[in-house]
Amino acid sequence: MSGVLVVVEHKNGNGALTRVSLEALAAGQALAKQVGAECSAAVLGEGIASLAAELSSKQLAKVYTLEHPLLAQYTADGYVHALQQAVAKINPAYILFPHTYQVRDFAPALATRFQQVLISDVIAIHDGPTFVRQLFQGKLNADYRPAATPCFVSVQAGAFRADSLEAAATPASIEAVAVELAAEQIRTRPSAPFRESAHTIDLAAAQVIVSVGRGIREQENIPLVQALAEALGAELAASRPICDAGWLPMERQVGSSGQTVSPKLYLAVGISGAIQHLVGMKGSKAVIAINKDESAPIFEVADYGVAGDLFEIVPALTKAIQAAKR
Repeated sequence: MSGVLVVVEHKNGNGALTRVSLEALAAGQALAKQVGAECSAAVLGEGIASLAAELSSKQLAKVYTLEHPLLAQYTADGYVHALQQAVAKINPAYILFPHTYQVRDFAPALATRFQQVLISDVIAIHDGPTFVRQLFQGKLNADYRPAATPCFVSVQAGAFRADSLEAAATPASIEAVAVELAAEQIRTRPSAPFRESAHTIDLAAAQVIVSVGRGIREQENIPLVQALAEALGAELAASRPICDAGWLPMERQVGSSGQTVSPKLYLAVGISGAIQHLVGMKGSKAVIAINKDESAPIFEVADYGVAGDLFEIVPALTKAIQAAKR
């Protein structure tokens, strides 16, 4: 066995690769370099030629397409049966997935078919290779070294950056993998894809985020931070206590029970840095923290920290940014 195979996920509605799939591809490229192997990708579905073409523009050895009418809509049975055949034919040593609800649904069963387990929610990959995942909501890191192959791994959203994905000098070749599926093998009947409400905020796609915590004291002070976000052209986010109190909608929560983000800049205002919050924003490229408590845990992960009163610092910072834009 040799090589790395990344199984990507896409949105059936608009035929687009998900952001976390691009992050998984970046992880696959990094792993391939560590083990001295090639990285390839696989995409499942029906009418997936455009997705395969998009993948071929990445630095990959090959793009495999698993196309079948019974894969037009996701089912755990369909994906397990199809990927079992593909993995047996391609024979990769490592199979990577984005860590999504869909992957959590079928990947453990797929790994079991090969008498392996899924190493899930990996946040880093070290030489060896050693796969790192967190325990107890990020309080501990655990290292996993596979004893046998094929090795199945899912990669946490935000752990690897999609913008580090290497493009191909020449398009990768595309190869169709024939899979045999029968209707009786599919034990579930898929319903219409879940559609989020139109007002839902996708913080995961934001490049700049200004996030507010309990240091804001009361809901009437939220506009203070909102003005800073607007000046920066950023999305406004919050820690859980702010959303639990109803001061901002739950769709703006960052953390283990909210959204996982990886912006270029994350500005934390009045956030102490509880582990549940840090889990959701640790993939940020740069972190700036403003907090009056010099010993706040947020300063341990911040690239830049300002220990002071946010009610003095935030208005001054907003004013300076607005003046610089004139």
